[in-house]
Amino acid sequence: MIKIASIQTDIIWENPKANKLEYDKLFQSLEPVDLIVLPEMFTTGFSMNAENIAEKNSGDTLFWLQEHSKSLGGCIIGSLPIKSNNKFFNRLYVVKPNEIQYYDKRYLFSMAQEDRHYSKGEKELVFELKGWKIKPLICYDLRFPLWSKNKYKNKEFDYDVLVYIANWPAARSNAWISLLKARAIENMSYVVGVNRIGQDANEIKYNGSSRVYDFKGERMDDFKDNMPTVKINNLVKRELVSFRNKFPVLKDADDFNLLI
Repeated sequence: MIKIASIQTDIIWENPKANKLEYDKLFQSLEPVDLIVLPEMFTTGFSMNAENIAEKNSGDTLFWLQEHSKSLGGCIIGSLPIKSNNKFFNRLYVVKPNEIQYYDKRYLFSMAQEDRHYSKGEKELVFELKGWKIKPLICYDLRFPLWSKNKYKNKEFDYDVLVYIANWPAARSNAWISLLKARAIENMSYVVGVNRIGQDANEIKYNGSSRVYDFKGERMDDFKDNMPTVKINNLVKRELVSFRNKFPVLKDADDFNLLI
């Protein structure tokens, strides 16, 4: 079993210090968990002001995340605007007490000109935690199913849990909810989707609609829209394995590799 805390919260626009103070309070009251999931760009909001808000790859917030990971004894996921090699990335960090990995957002939201301010990622990431294989993705990635496609090869699945972190507008929340559920069903995987609430400086409204689905697409959470909430879910490996053995859909899938 793995215990996951999903944090649905508002984000103070382009103010890392103030946002981190709010997360400090949340972390202090959090019960022990294995994985904490924060929204996309959790210190700034979905800002295209990359030149002014981006941190270095080894900046203050990454150090702050690792200090909390050590004190809480768990893994933390969240994305930050990062400058690396003279490029800007929407970078998701997987922070453990003694290890840091990252994933750069692959699909950039051109309708908000994200592709003009950030560079897209070139590599997938699957990390391990307590015997689970977890694949983290970011917001707009959700609309492109091949990027998240689970595979079954040599009697092994690529991953057991899909995690999506987002700043997904309320106007399109139906798509967010529907696609999260679809990803769980088609990939025979648990899915955790964590989205923000509130309104940003561009007057975009967010209602959260965070969700946790099991491998059959059944909802496991009771998130309420527009409410700051921390939800804890226990994911059970034996139930996942049992379902995969009884209904081995992915064994019949085509084998393929993405050319990127």
